Amino acid sequence: MNEPLIPASEEVAAKEHADRLLATAFRDDSPLPRHGAAPPVPQPGRPPMSQGATDASALMLSGSVLTATLGGSATAILWASGHADPAVVATVFGAPAIFALAIARVLKRAKDAAPDQHHHHYSGPVYQDQRTQQTSTRGLIARTHNTQ
Repeated sequence: MNEPLIPASEEVAAKEHADRLLATAFRDDSPLPRHGAAPPVPQPGRPPMSQGATDASALMLSGSVLTATLGGSATAILWASGHADPAVVATVFGAPAIFALAIARVLKRAKDAAPDQHHHHYSGPVYQDQRTQQTSTRGLIARTHNTQ
């Protein structure tokens, strides 16, 4: 038992140092609970929505800005010209809407009328068989006849 004698102050300092090392080395590997006991807290900003609702909301906000801009400019033009009677208002506000609807309908019909385009890119020899096959199945016990 030949232990060297350490002064008391150094021994206390070493023990405190070891305690600090143990306190910072703790790790809790237990799984976290999925839901805590605290109630949900509303977060700042937009409320949570589905992706479709978010897209529709952004579309409506953009449309409202466009509508406000066009309506404000039309109001300013009518006020400046002094011709704010019902016929002028109907012409100013109705003509762009009718024009936009007509363009949309023409574009929809043009899209339906355009043929589908198929592009094929091959590297090497290619054989394309364009024969058609007629199939008919007849009878109580189904018998299939294939003809070319």
